[in-house]
Amino acid sequence: MASINGKTIWVTGASSGIGLALVKELSKYSCNLIISSRRENALEQVKMACQNPENVAVLPMDLQNHAQMEAVSQKAIAFFGAVDILVNNAGVSQRSLILDTDFEVYKKLMDINYLGTVTLSKAILPHFIANKSGHFVTVTSLMGKFGSPYRSGYCGAKHALHGFFDVLRMEHEKDNVKVTMICPGFVQTNVAKNALTGNGAPQQEDDVATQNGITAEVAATKIIKAIKKDKFEAYVGGKEVKGVYLKRFFPKLLHKVVLKSQVR
Repeated sequence: MASINGKTIWVTGASSGIGLALVKELSKYSCNLIISSRRENALEQVKMACQNPENVAVLPMDLQNHAQMEAVSQKAIAFFGAVDILVNNAGVSQRSLILDTDFEVYKKLMDINYLGTVTLSKAILPHFIANKSGHFVTVTSLMGKFGSPYRSGYCGAKHALHGFFDVLRMEHEKDNVKVTMICPGFVQTNVAKNALTGNGAPQQEDDVATQNGITAEVAATKIIKAIKKDKFEAYVGGKEVKGVYLKRFFPKLLHKVVLKSQVR
């Protein structure tokens, strides 16, 4: 089991939800943290809530601004001289039927969840190769393994991340670059409230499944355990995790189970 003590860990989407819980839990270790999201004021508050704020650097960024990623990566490296682990956690969800969803919403979901993550990861990859060490921890979703109604664009972007990072892992194993895919199910965050509807506006409402999910703190503990174990993939959630195995062995049964669940 690898240690994260002494490492520099960069977490995107760090101002709320899983990212916030992950940063707080990581701050209990003797490691350096770089925290990113679009909201600098919120990041400063997160920093002060950490156990060792002097070891936390704030780096605002917008994942949708792809041209910014090269410069942002260089800033991240400059804080502590290196980045050892990049946690690709930032993203946005969706709640709308295919028929009701504008194309621009699909484009935004791909620009943020997929292309933004790919662009940032490509920007830091040469640094990992030069150091002969690096770890991409990419938070996708169980929706990156199987689908569910009202989430077509979100599922598409998360499935795409699995394809990209599976190949990255293969191509750069020789450079000692590792990849861990984290697939959360229902976690008690604002993901449903912030989810894009068919016209691009946020849903602004929670849902029962999210409210009944595991806490973000429990999710953070499980994610850190997966990082330490250098897992290829980790499924984080409740009974919905079983969907991964149903998809693999009984896809028609999963289809019926998801439709019967009427999860919105």
